[in-house]
Amino acid sequence: MHFALDLITSLFVLALGFVALSLVVLFFIDRFQTTDTVRRNYPVIGRMRSILSELGEFFRQYFFAMDREEMPFNRAQREWVDEAASGASTNVAFGSTRNLDPVGTPIFVNCPWPLLDRDAAPSRPMRIGGPEHGGTARIPYDAPSFFNISGMSYGALSRPAITALSHGAAKAGCWMNTGEGALSPFHLEGGCDIVFQIGTAKYGVRDEDGNLSEDKLREIAAHEQVRMFEIKLSQGAKPGKGGILPAEKVSAEIAKIRGIREGEASISPNRHPDIGSNAELLDMIARIREITGKPVGFKTVVGAYGWLEELFAEVNRRGPQSAPDFITVDSGDGGTGAAPLALIDNVGLTLREALPMMVDLRNKAGLKDRIRIVASGKLVTPSEVAWALCAGADFTISARGFMFALGCIQAMKCDKNTCPTGITTHDPHLQRGLDPANKAVRVANFVEQMRKEVGIIAHSVGVPGPRRMNRHHVRLVCADGLSRPFDDLFPPVEPLEPQPQPEPA
Repeated sequence: MHFALDLITSLFVLALGFVALSLVVLFFIDRFQTTDTVRRNYPVIGRMRSILSELGEFFRQYFFAMDREEMPFNRAQREWVDEAASGASTNVAFGSTRNLDPVGTPIFVNCPWPLLDRDAAPSRPMRIGGPEHGGTARIPYDAPSFFNISGMSYGALSRPAITALSHGAAKAGCWMNTGEGALSPFHLEGGCDIVFQIGTAKYGVRDEDGNLSEDKLREIAAHEQVRMFEIKLSQGAKPGKGGILPAEKVSAEIAKIRGIREGEASISPNRHPDIGSNAELLDMIARIREITGKPVGFKTVVGAYGWLEELFAEVNRRGPQSAPDFITVDSGDGGTGAAPLALIDNVGLTLREALPMMVDLRNKAGLKDRIRIVASGKLVTPSEVAWALCAGADFTISARGFMFALGCIQAMKCDKNTCPTGITTHDPHLQRGLDPANKAVRVANFVEQMRKEVGIIAHSVGVPGPRRMNRHHVRLVCADGLSRPFDDLFPPVEPLEPQPQPEPA
């Protein structure tokens, strides 16, 4: 007994001695280092500042922030996605926690006689690139869902995450965009419809010099699942900057899929070197459409917009067959795996301003039936998607909403390869926690609940389906605290007189 007590006492003394020695060593390290002023002036104790700063974001998220306070997505938004994805009830009690006073808040105008369930009409597929309105795609796409998965690359996202999204999209009947990181086997695994995005580095369809390879383009188009091609001009979180994939994420497999070197940071050019004008953009669209036979559009963030008027004018000069089959409008507050803070915070118009502007410019040019508009940017709840449809979008897409459906906890570590949920990391240990089979069901549930609740809003305003909503069905809160009809703030535009068509050669 005495021996045991002596041993415990000795170990305790040794532990205290080790702690004391460690503190002395840290004291001298801190006192004589020159990089951190606080640690030099307050050795050892000064270290608590960085520790508390690191932990602060987690304490705020779980203990201090209110349901509607956090950015970029608050707890109420994340919980709605989680409940929708898990198949639980999304109903709430007592009253809304949303502040309806901020400028721009949408308030839907309920009808005194809402539609009965028996009068509801299911959303029908919408054709993209068909010959009915001047399209020339040999294989047009009848897109079944107004809500779809936005571009997220394999590389930025992990293998199990992409696999889960692919299977979930197939279950829900929506499309999945590859992002600029090319087409991986995991995109195809679930059997869903695919939109292949061509980024500025042309990953997956590039030759050794980084130019567009027509042979590789044909190989991609040969996959029946690949329904459309999207030329990425810019992305919401980093307009004017190419994609950034840190070197630690460029594995041998990802390097092979993208056509780049393993272990080197994958930095895309700021724009397509071979697209520097509207004429070159339309030429590239026509070239890709001719090679693939499938609809082709482009993705952009609206900042300067005079070029859009010139683009539509050039389309009318050439004829409707020259038009992009769709335009994806991304928001200046969009998401990314990695981007400079200056671009994330301050460059590019938000979707609230950019979407109605793009819709009106297209309609003014008389191209409403020819060009489909896809809205992207923080559309993770039914009210946001319904607003975008009211604004004139034909389709809506989300990226971070689907990350929440996969289990994202907004740890903000997407670029560190340390994502605790396995979504944006290539660490096998961290990926192990993400079960693709389980998450695929969550993805499908999220899509189905989104479509259901957007339909509920549509029925409340008195129309049989989501795409029947218009700007007069929603009001926006203005600076004086009063709401005004959306169609007063953004009045409908009349198409210009039809332009004379060029004589056939």
